[in-house]
Amino acid sequence: MSYANNLAPIACLSGATAVALGAFGAHSLKDRLSSYQQESWKTAVSYQLVHSGVLLLVATLPALPSSSQAGGARSFAAAALGSGIALFSGSIYGLCLTKEGDGIRKALGPATPIGGLALIAGWVSLAVSFRGGIAPRLR
Repeated sequence: MSYANNLAPIACLSGATAVALGAFGAHSLKDRLSSYQQESWKTAVSYQLVHSGVLLLVATLPALPSSSQAGGARSFAAAALGSGIALFSGSIYGLCLTKEGDGIRKALGPATPIGGLALIAGWVSLAVSFRGGIAPRLR
């Protein structure tokens, strides 16, 4: 996989960032966030951490030709998971840190479910890559 050299460090940095943001939320923000926002923050951190681990797994899988269906599916999975982390968790962090009425919240709100869909697409695409692509297999 040609992107693996870049993907593994990105996955590791995303995981490290999740740990740092978890600590930040638990200690520095505990008096600033409502209980609902604290739970949202924890959700964002846990999704970021889990999917960073999956990205690291994708980066360390044996290489597949990107021209193959399975290789293309795996490349798509990496892109979908990475963008899903940024959109899903990033938008929740932003929503927790901004006040009601802030204009940016209009963009952040829809980003959360789009990010969730990207994460789902990443998992499905990863499953397709393990199957060897989407073409039916003849026995």
